Amino acid sequence: MNDEIRVRQLVEDWATAIGAKDVDRAVSHYAPDVVSFDLTPPLQYTGADAIRQGLAQWFPTWVGPIGYEIRDLTITVGGDVAFSRSLNHMTGKRTGGTETDVWVRATVGFRKVGGTWRIVHEHASVPLYMDGSERAALDLKPE
Repeated sequence: MNDEIRVRQLVEDWATAIGAKDVDRAVSHYAPDVVSFDLTPPLQYTGADAIRQGLAQWFPTWVGPIGYEIRDLTITVGGDVAFSRSLNHMTGKRTGGTETDVWVRATVGFRKVGGTWRIVHEHASVPLYMDGSERAALDLKPE
């Protein structure tokens, strides 16, 4: 099996773990020294333990599983490093009664550690309206 397929399988399993709200399975894909620029504060998470804590706090804010779709996934591999980019779609009901339906831009960096691919950097974002409101453009959908 080639490295691109292995990275793709990692991404798919990570997304399945997020949808199932499985903290251990999701965190198993991160390197211990991962740096994450996630949607939620703080500006930066450093280390797999920080990601574990963030997910453990975020998952209970959803009722049932999280709908999680990865679209337009592209993967580039070179030696022991790789990166991916995609549009990720989160849907579901929140504990406060609201429905979430949002698209997120994602860029993820991977490194092969001891023969196994691990996430070493991730960046998730939503665009902002540049009209002075600084509102997140949560209503956008891929074309």
